[in-house]
Amino acid sequence: MRWKYVKWAIVITVVVLLLVPCYRYFGSIDWSRKHSTRIAALPLLQAKDDTGEFRLPAGDFEYFARVAGLQNQGPAVILLHGFPESSIMWADLLKEAAKEGYRVVAFDQRGYSPGARPKGKEHYQIDVLTNDVIAVADQLGFDSFHLVGHDWGAVVAWNTAIEYNERLRSLTTLSIPHLGVFFDAVLNDSEQQQRSGYIKKLQNPFLPEYKFVANRQQFFKQMMRNSPKDQLKEYIALQSELGATTATLNWYRALDINKIVGEKTYIKTINSPTLFIWGSEDMVIAPAIIPEQKTWIAASYKEVVLPTGHGLIQSQTDTVIGAILTHFKEN
Repeated sequence: MRWKYVKWAIVITVVVLLLVPCYRYFGSIDWSRKHSTRIAALPLLQAKDDTGEFRLPAGDFEYFARVAGLQNQGPAVILLHGFPESSIMWADLLKEAAKEGYRVVAFDQRGYSPGARPKGKEHYQIDVLTNDVIAVADQLGFDSFHLVGHDWGAVVAWNTAIEYNERLRSLTTLSIPHLGVFFDAVLNDSEQQQRSGYIKKLQNPFLPEYKFVANRQQFFKQMMRNSPKDQLKEYIALQSELGATTATLNWYRALDINKIVGEKTYIKTINSPTLFIWGSEDMVIAPAIIPEQKTWIAASYKEVVLPTGHGLIQSQTDTVIGAILTHFKEN
């Protein structure tokens, strides 16, 4: 009889141990899908449109896009956000670049846009993400454009400069250096190995989703606490929908850094005028690896280092925007 009670105690304990995490996770999901619903209600971008938020069909998917100054006569600009952000991170640059006569678009990339969220990590490889940029450019009629990317957006921007140099007027990358240099350092530079340890953690199944979403996104809110309130609100709304966090994490899970380094995939020359902006207090990048990238840039190269961390445009808004606009004007 005593053993019977012990067994029931064990069963109840196991059930509780399973139910509590499930409640913490599934209870934090936005089942009403407010973010997706808001985007679905937006109009499709038309040729007559100038500034605002729109749905943008391109390639096989539909993206959430913020645009500004599309009726201007100046050069085109495409802005690529990083992880785990969205196009709202570029709100100030969108406005300022449009004032200067540029035609600007920032779109929520694959996995971040509800209409561009295929299942399976194979759909989030760097070449695929790069092709999305070109699909968006083609849809907008941007034969050539200035390209700006931060964090993962910088990864995609570097590869776009490698694969589609003829389309770029200039390249601006924030925080992440030349891909050949960066990925080699992730494997072979001890300091960069330590700083990039989070990559393997984010490639694990299930646990990263749980950590980002559970307990009403408390970990995520703490991680992104330096974001402006309106931006943080959108990031939480985006990541709290079922499947969204998995899609954005698939960018990491599609990475095979050993293969990339072994095949020298990105040890290639950049022929676009390049601006690189980074923070001396950035915990993601080892400063010692940055000088090497100059050897892989055949066009003009300018570097701006700021006394801040990874969130450059959030902490040094005016300086970053000023440097980018100057780069546009020089090229």
